[in-house]
Amino acid sequence: VRLVESGGGLVQPGGSLRLSCTASGFSFSAYAMSWYRQAPGKERELVATISGGGGSTDYANSVQGRFTISRDNAKNTVYLQMTSLRPEDTAIYYCKFRSAWSQDYWGQGTQVTVSS
Repeated sequence: VRLVESGGGLVQPGGSLRLSCTASGFSFSAYAMSWYRQAPGKERELVATISGGGGSTDYANSVQGRFTISRDNAKNTVYLQMTSLRPEDTAIYYCKFRSAWSQDYWGQGTQVTVSS
């Protein structure tokens, strides 16, 4: 199993970024995928989740209306489109999936910094 995130970077407040997570080693379309983030000194928090087929999504209150999770099962990739970014969105962003035997698999993370 491998999850590889990309797309992070430095962006000004109000800006946008799109994160990608490309998966391999499992039946990607069969599993929900999630994005988490961890800011310095804080616990890792769930940002968004999407079902295996992509028809159901869920978001943390803090990003509702600003972030959009999507997936392309043909490319084994899940995305996080982030708009209206705020300094408090600064964090390392991780993608994750939970296997059928309840084991969590994480990517290495991608840094997002929102600063002027």
